[in-house]
Amino acid sequence: MTLLILNHDEVVRLLSMDACISAMSKALIALTNGQVHQPMRSIVQPPDAKGTMLLMPSFVDDNMQPAIYGLKTICIFHGNAALGKEAHQGAVMLFSGETGEALAVMNASAITAIRTAAVSAVATDLLARKNASVLAIIGTGVQARSHLQAISCVRPLEEVRVAGRSVESAQRFAHEQQAAYPFPLRALGSVEQAVHEAGIIVTATTSSQPILKRDWISSGTHINAVGAYRPTTREIDSATVAASRLYVDHRASTQQEAGDFLIPLSEGIIGPDHIQAEIGEVLVGQRDGRATNAEITLFKSLGLPVQDLAAAAYLYQTAQAQGAGTWVPF
Repeated sequence: MTLLILNHDEVVRLLSMDACISAMSKALIALTNGQVHQPMRSIVQPPDAKGTMLLMPSFVDDNMQPAIYGLKTICIFHGNAALGKEAHQGAVMLFSGETGEALAVMNASAITAIRTAAVSAVATDLLARKNASVLAIIGTGVQARSHLQAISCVRPLEEVRVAGRSVESAQRFAHEQQAAYPFPLRALGSVEQAVHEAGIIVTATTSSQPILKRDWISSGTHINAVGAYRPTTREIDSATVAASRLYVDHRASTQQEAGDFLIPLSEGIIGPDHIQAEIGEVLVGQRDGRATNAEITLFKSLGLPVQDLAAAAYLYQTAQAQGAGTWVPF
């Protein structure tokens, strides 16, 4: 047998954002239809270690293609930014669902960046107002870049506003990205300024405390909350969560891991039934999406193993068809 190896640049070249958005829709539908086996992710966090390791296994048998296992092992080192490296480091592996043979090893940071934004694009297309044309991005890292690309695939944007840790970082981001887009990118000095009357908001930060407040958010806004992934951390304040129709990628994960949900729940500000639906349920018509142009919708993204598996499976098929990547005896 041979093993496919795809490095960061190969993943970026082969996995277009449009293709990934389509793959994520199919993966979320498969999850809703019961075709995915997906244990909760394991978190390895030694007390004195600099970073955290996450293990995310999954299995898909959707009757349309051969069954397949996936495993993403990702290490999160927030201090990497000072070294000029991405915070997310790791690999996504694929295994045959028929024989268990290893099929592929792929760069996980590239897959994570693209698939996370692609899922937000799926949610935005379902939940944002059709005429939403102003996007506010809070954060200036890898996910900010990929979300800029992804959201522009599903809405005709007229303006993008960016806020980061400093106005300088926001200015740098806007300058670096502007040439790739026809609409203006504006760097703002505060989150409040950036989100003022924005129709779509993306929070993609490493903050452990709320950076988005209810008083700043206009009626009819859609929010993609991406950055926080632990029960004790959040980007969205409780008042915003309470005022929003909340959608998630996976109920069980949200109920165990999402501080944006668990903290207002513990405060008694929302109840356990505040989750309106999983995105897959809206895709297949089991649950409703946005009901009026005035309501605020909130998509809490945690990232799921099946999303990594779906992206990697697409990459495997594409690399086979194009003869791309490195194929080695194994």
